[in-house]
Amino acid sequence: MDGILSKISEEMLDGNSKEVQRLIEEAISGGIDASDILEQGLMAGMDVVGVKFRSNEFFVPEVLVAARAMNKGMAVLKPHLAKSGVKPVGKALLGSVKGDLHDIGKNIVRMMFEGKGIEVKDLGVDVPPEKFVEAYKEEKADIIALSALLTTTMEEMKNTVDAFIDAGLRDDVIIMVGGAPVSDKSRIAAGADLYADDAVAAAEAAKQALVMKSGA
Repeated sequence: MDGILSKISEEMLDGNSKEVQRLIEEAISGGIDASDILEQGLMAGMDVVGVKFRSNEFFVPEVLVAARAMNKGMAVLKPHLAKSGVKPVGKALLGSVKGDLHDIGKNIVRMMFEGKGIEVKDLGVDVPPEKFVEAYKEEKADIIALSALLTTTMEEMKNTVDAFIDAGLRDDVIIMVGGAPVSDKSRIAAGADLYADDAVAAAEAAKQALVMKSGA
């Protein structure tokens, strides 16, 4: 039955949502652990998506199609993961900062996060600092991921970090920044913890930070 896990990954890469769902149901019926289906099927497939995206073999449309197939598969798998006690590696709040209405890059980051087993609450676009703080209080997330595609909105990254400082919550959360005009120099200026130059690197950095945080 192990070959079915590879098939799940392959069908996900092709965006065959219905086939992904059917194969997951077949794998569950065949006695394969939900955690193995997640890690060796869906997450392994998203790892391949990340590699192909970074090497320009996949572009935004292919990533979106594969991610949609993954989400459909997760809808089938989630109840079985809950029964088996499998938990996400952590939770992230994601949003484009105040004044920034761009979301394609943010959406790809969300998919890559989910492909690493990170639960994501997407706050959307044009998110003011106080909304990030309010959502953090409600969700108790581990990571706040801020996206900006405009140089004119990058200042809102620092404003958001400052909002967490003002709320006395800065030491409780990891803050990541990213977007086309953003650099590690921007991260330092904003007072954030992490910077990644693409969605794949962002997901890898986030997972590594969560593993380190859980082991602290």
